[in-house]
Amino acid sequence: MINNGQDWVAMILAGGKGSRLNELTSETAKPAVLFGGKYRIIDFTLSNCRNSGVNTVGVLIQYKPFELNTHIGEGRSWDLHGTWSGVYILPPYTEKNGVCWYKGTADSVYQNLEFLSTYNPKYVLILSGDHIYKMDYQKMLQFHIASQASVTISVMEVPYSEAHRFGIMNTDNKGKIFEFEEKPQQPKNNLASMGIYIFNYDKLKEYLEKDSQNPTSTRDFGKDIIPQMLANEERLCSYIYQGYWRDVGTVKSFYDANMDLLSSKPFLKLDCQEWPILSRSSSYPPQYISETAKVRNSIISEGCHLEGTVENSVLSPGVTIKKNAVVENSVLLENTIVEQNATIKHAITCQNCHIKSFASINQENHQEPVLVPQNTTITQETKLEEVLT
Repeated sequence: MINNGQDWVAMILAGGKGSRLNELTSETAKPAVLFGGKYRIIDFTLSNCRNSGVNTVGVLIQYKPFELNTHIGEGRSWDLHGTWSGVYILPPYTEKNGVCWYKGTADSVYQNLEFLSTYNPKYVLILSGDHIYKMDYQKMLQFHIASQASVTISVMEVPYSEAHRFGIMNTDNKGKIFEFEEKPQQPKNNLASMGIYIFNYDKLKEYLEKDSQNPTSTRDFGKDIIPQMLANEERLCSYIYQGYWRDVGTVKSFYDANMDLLSSKPFLKLDCQEWPILSRSSSYPPQYISETAKVRNSIISEGCHLEGTVENSVLSPGVTIKKNAVVENSVLLENTIVEQNATIKHAITCQNCHIKSFASINQENHQEPVLVPQNTTITQETKLEEVLT
């Protein structure tokens, strides 16, 4: 097993703003958004690295980095600290005329070639920090080596009706990629790119340096690097992933992924000891569930104080549900308070929301969950449409 931190290095792209998540990312980077109660979205990628034996990880940050930086720290929560391992926060470089922001996914790695050269790895694993999934990168690496590829791209089958939303890899019967189509209107197959790549380091460096000299490039892996490698007839192979995977890039997909955790047969098990999802420890006290509380099919995090009814919901740390309050089919983020006789159904509340007595948030008859911005107070007299505009 490759596990000394020198043969492969992971680079996690974690600088995205996540604008389609609206208020969820107004004050924090998308990878740092709370998910599944106690976790942050990036915990899944970091845990996959740890569980796969990837011990050297660079995290490329940009948008509102403080909370993400604080959460990751030195990587101790994921056992990614020590003589032959480490997590390194890699912001954009600062130039004399100001900050040189990452111009795209490929540029973010290009700006950190000096970091990679420190380890001079054989292989570089490019990952996204904002996907929910469990994956053994070791198996993908073994496939990459056996295929003698310059780059291997993880793909998964999606419904043909949704294939136009993805980058589609057209392959031969042995998995060799011969064409890449970015969000085609009439896709030729349904193998969608997951944005997970394993590059031979020498090839990655070569193409990033060439791309940096191209004035017309958008500095993106999918739009620029991969097409250029195909044009040069490099060997690109597809690795088919068949597990659970979600890009929580919209409010609805974020909500749906949380609800997936509550399924009678969950697509993604958080209590799997063989492949644990790890996170930074909370300083909250234990949860308290009073004799008046009624809790059914829900995730209740530490620091929660429950006196009311909670059903089919996910509660982050520090949530308070007072007596006779009702929370159903909802995701409540950190330190939300729901007062007596208040009702929340089919909603997401951001951090530090306060739902006053007899107030009601009820989106049961709507396809999209309602999203309440952080630090919002909802009273019985509040016109919800005014708060959400």
